[in-house]
Amino acid sequence: METPRSIDTRSALDTVFRLEFPRVVAAVTRIVRDVGIAEELAQDALVAALEQWPRDGVPDRPGAWLTAAARHRAVDLVRRRENYARKLREIGRTLEDVPPPEPADPDAIDDDLLRLVFTTCHPVLSPEARTALTLRLVGGLTTAEIARAYLVPEATVAQRVVRAKRTLATRNVAFEVPYGPDREARLGSVLDVIYLIFNEGYAATAGDDWLRPALCEDALRLARQLAALMPKEPEVHALASLLEFQASRTAARTAPDGTPVLLRDQNRRRWNRMLIARGITALDRAGATATGAPGPYALQAAIAACHAHAYRYEDTDWQTIATLYRLLAARAPSPVVELNRAVAVSMAEGPGPALEIVDALAGEPALRAYHLLPSVRGDLLLRLGRTAEARAEFERAAALTRNGPEREMLLRRAAEVQSG
Repeated sequence: METPRSIDTRSALDTVFRLEFPRVVAAVTRIVRDVGIAEELAQDALVAALEQWPRDGVPDRPGAWLTAAARHRAVDLVRRRENYARKLREIGRTLEDVPPPEPADPDAIDDDLLRLVFTTCHPVLSPEARTALTLRLVGGLTTAEIARAYLVPEATVAQRVVRAKRTLATRNVAFEVPYGPDREARLGSVLDVIYLIFNEGYAATAGDDWLRPALCEDALRLARQLAALMPKEPEVHALASLLEFQASRTAARTAPDGTPVLLRDQNRRRWNRMLIARGITALDRAGATATGAPGPYALQAAIAACHAHAYRYEDTDWQTIATLYRLLAARAPSPVVELNRAVAVSMAEGPGPALEIVDALAGEPALRAYHLLPSVRGDLLLRLGRTAEARAEFERAAALTRNGPEREMLLRRAAEVQSG
């Protein structure tokens, strides 16, 4: 039977392990050069803590204790390997070169964590595998939590994680932060994975919930962490800025019954001004570190800043937003960017010019099943007085979306057009 002390210790351990898990895995991966083995050793350290902490008490530096325990196991594993000598020659060091269990320099741990981020987001993995592995090893989520977030079976997530770790091992992916052109290419993948995680939490693609705040929080934490680890990368600060701005609106994005609230109808007094201030600071850092034209995330953050600066929907600087979307379309062209540009153009110049942009996207294969295309088109047609067509577009959008609350909102809009 558990005592109150053991229950408190277990609760403390759960919290510590969730926070420290990525750093423990990163530190151990530096020794064993295999993220799968490193994760197993981190779990072994957790088991040891479960045995010792209830008896001896929670250590003063619990994260360092877990790291030390996992590292000791990693060194023991290296000693037992039959090819130990060959491995030492490959990495050009002796056992004495293995970092001490509790390094005095915290930057060493941060370097390992940065290497882990780049490893889990390596382009040899599929986007789905990168997301699952990043959430597992860097975000510290369990496979069950990832499965719930993405509405897929837990076995599917487990397979993705296992296959991703196996791919990294069989392809001999180096545990490193790349430099030069490789770094630029890999950094884009890292940022895209974090952004994808946030977007799934911000506007869920399927299920009964419009928002999944926990996913937003995990992505925001990863973006802040990356910005601290890479202070000279403007796009890293830009992504952090964008997510701060987007997260600031969370409380106003749903009604009490959980249905979505459109931007124009949101109570902006519920926007989180502290997060907006953080977004402005991060955007300033992105500008201060940039040496050339703004990147895609900097442009998106600037668009989000325009919304954040408008205390009323009517005060939004749509002309500037339309210009920024034009620059974004040139910098990172995509049908979705064009669709967003059409919305801005509709507010800056009217629904007519915007409808031309939207109709030009009708044949885009990437938007064939994208529910926001008929949704935006329905808005434009409604503003042009073409109500029957608008109603049909809202109904088509409702049929395409897999998110329950969003479907209800679109059907309600269709009904309102019909009754009006």
